[in-house]
Amino acid sequence: MPYLTGPVLAPGALSRTAQPTLPTGDGLLLRPWRPEDAPAVHAAFQDPVMHQWHARVADSVEEVGGWIEEWREAWAGEETAQWAVVDAGTDLLLGRVALREIRLDDGQAEMAYWTTTEARGKGVAARATVALSRWALDAVGFHRLELMHAVRNEASCRVAAKTGFVLEGTKRSAVLHPDGWHDMHLHARVRGDD
Repeated sequence: MPYLTGPVLAPGALSRTAQPTLPTGDGLLLRPWRPEDAPAVHAAFQDPVMHQWHARVADSVEEVGGWIEEWREAWAGEETAQWAVVDAGTDLLLGRVALREIRLDDGQAEMAYWTTTEARGKGVAARATVALSRWALDAVGFHRLELMHAVRNEASCRVAAKTGFVLEGTKRSAVLHPDGWHDMHLHARVRGDD
């Protein structure tokens, strides 16, 4: 049965070109992951704060190397796209920002991010989120980006609000974390939002 509307983004909207490096304009770069990032990612995942808000653990640098290979290969599949957030001058890893749950037909994706211990409280997640959302909405042509975080994760809520992701509601008991089911705030930016 034919649809009455066409896809918002055609297959290949991302993968027809190499994954770009995106400058934030204020000292950060969003760049594709490299194999040599594995030790820094492994170190980031040893932080108890990461365990509080993420369900994944990193047991070894080799395991993280496998994640990075998956992240690098995912660009071609157009279901997720992940960037390392680094200091533009030193290439020091400060975090990660991603588009997950990409649905090109609907022009939608979910934003996700984390930062290293050293980067917290310095606006890294917000600056990276702004750069990636501008690129996704304005350059690529996504229509809607969603951002979810545990209701108790107040820092993530501040990032969402600061970056123009409007709070739309609460998804009750939506995501299983190590300490049980979490209610999740759902925020979104739509193309054309200020």
